[in-house]
Amino acid sequence: MTLMTNSNCALFLDVDGTLLDIAATPTTVRVPRGLTRALTNVGNSLDGALALISGRLIEDLDELFCPLRLPTAGLHGAEIRRRAGGQTEHLDCAPIAPALREAINGLVASHRGVQLEDKGHTLALHYRSRPAAGPLLTHALARLIEHHGAGLCLLSGKMVLELRDLRHSKASAVSAFMAVQPFAGRRPIFLGDDRTDEDGFTAVERGGGLALPVGRHNEGREPAFANPAEVRDWLDELPERLRAGF
Repeated sequence: MTLMTNSNCALFLDVDGTLLDIAATPTTVRVPRGLTRALTNVGNSLDGALALISGRLIEDLDELFCPLRLPTAGLHGAEIRRRAGGQTEHLDCAPIAPALREAINGLVASHRGVQLEDKGHTLALHYRSRPAAGPLLTHALARLIEHHGAGLCLLSGKMVLELRDLRHSKASAVSAFMAVQPFAGRRPIFLGDDRTDEDGFTAVERGGGLALPVGRHNEGREPAFANPAEVRDWLDELPERLRAGF
């Protein structure tokens, strides 16, 4: 994949569906051999201006990509580590009321195959095993948020519905990184594969950067990469392209 980049870029990477192939459950994803080395090489080529931006917890991302501790935003921007190896900041989040949590547990129990991923400040319902349940779950969750979810919003992704704080998003994460070194003053580039990445795409484009969709699930956008394997190949080649100036 030939894309115009240079060493004055800041690179933001979604994880599931972008760097890693989608798996049946969040816990069964695998990090392909060589990916951590590629991320290290690209980060060095960009003087550290590479960050992961994900709906996962930062501690889960650290476990996946061990021993790397990259600049990272987790929970769609609700937690952030602004520099490699630094401390994780847990930003203020609207609480998930016990009544809402109880109602969602009941909703999951009534739909066999639907899995609840409780990440503390966000809740994700995965329905990959029951695709037909998507519309009903979406409607039910919207009603629950309306009655019990002050300060929360519903985020729809690939076979997943997620409740998160209205104030945090992949756009807010991009903005937070672009305000500090080594990201500040660089041209932002965001790679993502899903509607959950649209906020990040908008943020980098607003800053004069590039949105690079992966696959054909981003509405109204032509894919820059067909799949995560193409992204990984591009990352393997990127340091040499940066050295060559194209």
